[in-house]
Amino acid sequence: MRATYYAEDDILYLRLNDKPIVREESHGWNLNMAFAADGDVVEMTILDARASGLYPIHSEGDKKAA
Repeated sequence: MRATYYAEDDILYLRLNDKPIVREESHGWNLNMAFAADGDVVEMTILDARASGLYPIHSEGDKKAA
């Protein structure tokens, strides 16, 4: 997975694999998803990512034990 954040526009772009894109869908005003022929999600574009709390991305490894 590759993640790119465009701070000037608050856009988060996630590329999940290198399969060719055959279909794109909008899921609400701020989420666009692209799919491969087999139905796998290839990429996601999230508008207002920081404003909506989706950036920065945190993984399970970021959590500290209590």
